[in-house]
Amino acid sequence: VQLQASGGGLVQAGGSLRLSCVASGRTFGNYGMGWFRQAPGKEREFVASISASGRTTSYADSVKGRFTISRDNAKNTVNLQMNSLNVEDTAVYYCGTHEQTEVFTTEYSYRYWGQGTLVTVSS
Repeated sequence: VQLQASGGGLVQAGGSLRLSCVASGRTFGNYGMGWFRQAPGKEREFVASISASGRTTSYADSVKGRFTISRDNAKNTVNLQMNSLNVEDTAVYYCGTHEQTEVFTTEYSYRYWGQGTLVTVSS
């Protein structure tokens, strides 16, 4: 399984970015997906996850109401729309997937990871 994340960049506080992650190597629509992030000097933390069908989602409290996770199973893609960005959102963002259909919020539940894409929010 290979995951390729993209869409990161530099944005001013209050701005928006859309991250995408393209998966290959297995039937994408059978498995849940998630986004995590790691800020400098901090551990990787959960951001959002989505079930295989896309009907169930989960968000970290810190991004709830600002970020939206979605997926397009026909395009093997999971997206993370990030609005109202603030400096605390600066991190490398990773997409991941696991072996189940459900939503998982813990890092150890994920088996496959993309390479990460850097999001920098300036004040």
